[in-house]
Amino acid sequence: MTRWIFLCLLLALPAWGAVGDPNERLADPAKEALARDIGRELRCLVCQNQSIEDSDAQLARDLRRLVRERVAAGEDQTAVIRFVHERYGDFVLLRPPVTAATMLLWATPVLALGGGIAVIMFRRRRAMAEAAALSPDEAKRLAELDRGAA
Repeated sequence: MTRWIFLCLLLALPAWGAVGDPNERLADPAKEALARDIGRELRCLVCQNQSIEDSDAQLARDLRRLVRERVAAGEDQTAVIRFVHERYGDFVLLRPPVTAATMLLWATPVLALGGGIAVIMFRRRRAMAEAAALSPDEAKRLAELDRGAA
């Protein structure tokens, strides 16, 4: 029985760590909920695959504090995210905007695969055409066979 309790506690530790410092939280529950929503949209620049709400890195704590300060000052979600985005660039957004660069990034594997298939097909056709072409000796022998058959 104690093993199960220990296992449950062990599994709950990451969830407790994600809650953050109670001193960081805003007194107004509505503003705290807004700050958490904003924090889930922003990437931890240290952990890279976590939001600042889920990360325990010092930079994530600083960003959480910054977000809560701006929310407490009365800024809305768009203004806070825009401020952080202007300061840290596209990388800080967990859902970066679709631009020509991001479209090229996503299309590169498909373009590379298509290019590779095109090169293989071109070389194969050329090899088949070369194999189908007769050498001068073969052409001469074929001409002799045609004259002999006629």
